[in-house]
Amino acid sequence: MAHDVDLIIRNGLVVDGTGTEPFNADVAVSSGRIVEVGTVSARGREEIDARGLIVTPGFVDIHTHYDGQVTWESRLVPSSAHGVTTVVMGNCGVGFAPCRPDQHEMLVQLMEGVEDIPHPVLVDGLPWTWESYPEYLDFLATRQYDMDICGYVPHAPVRVYVMGQRGADREPATAADLGQMARIVREAVAAGAMGFSTSRTFFHRSSDGKSTPSFEAAEGELMALALALKDAGKGVMQLITDFEEPDQTFALLRRLVERSGRPLSVSLLEGTYGPMTLRWRDVLDWAAEATSAALPIKAQVLGRAIGVMLGHELTLNTFYTCESYVKLAHLRFEERIRVLQRPDTRARILAEAADPNPTIVLGRLAREFDHMFLLGDPPDYEQPFEQSIAARARRAGVTPEELAYDLMLERGGRNNLYVTLCNYENGSLDSSLSMMRHAGAVLGLGDGGAHCGTICDGSYPTFMLTHWVRDRKRGERVPLPQVVKWLSHDTACAVGLLDRGVIAPGYKADLDVIDFDRLLLHAPEVAHDLPGGGRRLVQRAEGYAATIVSGAVVHRGGEPTGSLPGRLVRGPQTATTS
Repeated sequence: MAHDVDLIIRNGLVVDGTGTEPFNADVAVSSGRIVEVGTVSARGREEIDARGLIVTPGFVDIHTHYDGQVTWESRLVPSSAHGVTTVVMGNCGVGFAPCRPDQHEMLVQLMEGVEDIPHPVLVDGLPWTWESYPEYLDFLATRQYDMDICGYVPHAPVRVYVMGQRGADREPATAADLGQMARIVREAVAAGAMGFSTSRTFFHRSSDGKSTPSFEAAEGELMALALALKDAGKGVMQLITDFEEPDQTFALLRRLVERSGRPLSVSLLEGTYGPMTLRWRDVLDWAAEATSAALPIKAQVLGRAIGVMLGHELTLNTFYTCESYVKLAHLRFEERIRVLQRPDTRARILAEAADPNPTIVLGRLAREFDHMFLLGDPPDYEQPFEQSIAARARRAGVTPEELAYDLMLERGGRNNLYVTLCNYENGSLDSSLSMMRHAGAVLGLGDGGAHCGTICDGSYPTFMLTHWVRDRKRGERVPLPQVVKWLSHDTACAVGLLDRGVIAPGYKADLDVIDFDRLLLHAPEVAHDLPGGGRRLVQRAEGYAATIVSGAVVHRGGEPTGSLPGRLVRGPQTATTS
């Protein structure tokens, strides 16, 4: 090449996203695209020396809930700190469009309950300059981000928009209702939606305890939305569903794909109730079999346990419903901790009964001491049950409640506990490993942008690299090329973003330059940086030398550069090779 290029990453170990062995090469970028991989003779307007570092495609996170955050913020924390360069939002059938003016509060309460995003944050942050889903996308298209964004049109808002209170009350849809819903989905996909999403799990409830409007929607309603994608000739389906009867549930998913001809992905977790199932191996086998029969179905899986954080700054803790604890809720954090440190307060709270709030489905986990751990910093996500709060309390001759009370008061009251909700039935992550390796699986379920006070799994790309490739001590590890492929190429392909996820000429220049030996994941911590001072869990990482979106460096040395090249992506994208 005789002419200069915009950016050259020199002397890096390229892990190209295809699963092949890493190789030493330069990567040249112009006009937001990769133009050369190899020994580059051109000069770059900007050059990065990646000697001793690895160079990967930017990571594509296909399961997030940034639907609100993208309307008020340009940096998509926490995902942007973990090498993610594209996110898909609007998962699980919840979001903020379409929405009539008198339905704003209903959708805010739904997102607050399902995804634990504080009500004041949404009220203060959402500008509501749209009504239809195309108008929502048009608004997002005016904004700039530190990564690319795209989204599904969510089932619950569509249902409520068409049916009003009948939809919220989960009444059966009429033929006229179905026709209007299908039209909205077709229009949304034509405007750039990636497809549609829905939820069929009792886990998903509004903050007032009501089930999500799409829960138990009839097969005919789901089929009408699926056929809308068929009419549009593009788009994918995403859903979460209860697996109480796995055979029948999967048969329904297969029928949706058979008739619509559109791909589908479904959340899959190991566990004993709701969207979890101990028959997850069967579901994966069925998905792989369907895909081999030209019926593309993938199960979205996570590489670690989905764990709920407990603490005095968070939504839940072991004592959050005790009468004396509730009476302290109005106090500023520091004053509340001082009161909790008093021996008389401790004795009174420990003597009181806990009555989990029925509107918070996760509330029952606040006393699951057999699956509760002190996470530590750096965090240990694969501790044996011998390290659980229950086991530690037995060895210390105290009750689990006493131990939990004292541990949460350490570090100035900011010590958090971690409860493994799923993918940890046998006290290790072996089930997660089996899931990830299965042909029927794709990585997802990080939920970035959601669960602000309970879950912090948007950091999973860094965990995948540190734990599974480098640090795991309790079983097999996974080769680096395989993990990078899972995080980039495979997730991109699952949603039709075929222009990214691989380091090769013609592909979008979304890249990570990583000091793999120094890569470090810190423990989750609380930040008060949402609208109105709202709090959320964030998780910092070290070792990302540079994250690049469309050829522009958005993070350098873990710090934002101020560059915001990320944009709304409208619909599936095709690969451009040269």
